[in-house]
Amino acid sequence: MKEKLRVGILGATGMVGQRFISLLEDHPWYEVVAVAASPRSAGKRYEEAVGSRWKMTAPMPERVKSLIVQDVNQVEEVAAGVDFVFSAVDMSKEEIRAIEEAYAKAEIPVVSNNSAHRWTPDVPMMIPEVNPEHAEVIESQKKRLGTKRGFIAVKPNCSIQGYAPALAALKEFGPTKAVVCTYQAISGAGKTFADWPEMDDNVIPYIGGEEEKSEQEPLKIFGKVENGVITKAELPVISAQCVRVPVSDGHMAAVSVSFEKKPTKEEILRCWRDFEGEPQKLELPSAPKPFLQYFEEDNRPQTKLDRDYEGGFGVSLGRLREDTVFDYKFVGLAHNTVRGAAGGAILCAELLTAKGYIAKK
Repeated sequence: MKEKLRVGILGATGMVGQRFISLLEDHPWYEVVAVAASPRSAGKRYEEAVGSRWKMTAPMPERVKSLIVQDVNQVEEVAAGVDFVFSAVDMSKEEIRAIEEAYAKAEIPVVSNNSAHRWTPDVPMMIPEVNPEHAEVIESQKKRLGTKRGFIAVKPNCSIQGYAPALAALKEFGPTKAVVCTYQAISGAGKTFADWPEMDDNVIPYIGGEEEKSEQEPLKIFGKVENGVITKAELPVISAQCVRVPVSDGHMAAVSVSFEKKPTKEEILRCWRDFEGEPQKLELPSAPKPFLQYFEEDNRPQTKLDRDYEGGFGVSLGRLREDTVFDYKFVGLAHNTVRGAAGGAILCAELLTAKGYIAKK
């Protein structure tokens, strides 16, 4: 790419916004030129607005420290200086839907980490390796919004990243039902151990809204674009339990699954080993190669050892074995704030850029 695209981060001071800032440092296609947040942060230098709340292990990039935080509600002002935006705003769902649509109507493509538009029928919810064809629904969305280049695309929930791609790779065998238990890190709640000490030596067996997302979002991803909207798949039927565990980063999933046509273990491993999608074929900057890795060791994957596979963009699998109730069971692991949040949105943006949906003004 001859000239980098100018990127704005909506909700730049929060944990996911910080992850965007960190991951986009030295990105070959994108340059962060605008940071926006709530009115209470507006007018401050980014370094001042974040203050002691910088949660990344890597230091704050020097180039963004002096950027003046803009008011996220001043849509036209933010939109004037960017080619597209990433959204990680912390608002009510109604407010998020409104603000993201306002940016889209201002002719700014929006790639969102938020859940507010995940079930809007003409908004693609994408794992780029799994359902890149859903991008075609953007043209129908533009007609609804009355825009020429503005639209909204979203990435799915962090909880599904460790198992939905593994199931997608086995599509030829027809997964029919799955039971999933996710063990989710505290960064999924925007927390560290410093500001959530009650999670030390503790497990909380409830995360609001996560089970519904874990059961339903894969079905939209596995669905089809029909008549300008995305219709969700009927199978596999998924039952999920989501548990918060005392881990800083990395969501693990324990999965049991049955198929229309039961594969052999060797066939499953072959499908996982050979699985690649558009990001790998197009050699997108953030594409993990390979996307899925499988461990033969019984004690892998582990969050501490394996969450950073391929810079956190890859998915790790292990413990594949036959099940006494279902056909097979396995364990999956994904980095929840990289693949599951900001990184997944960046990869989505790269795919949409490669396909011509995001471009210079």
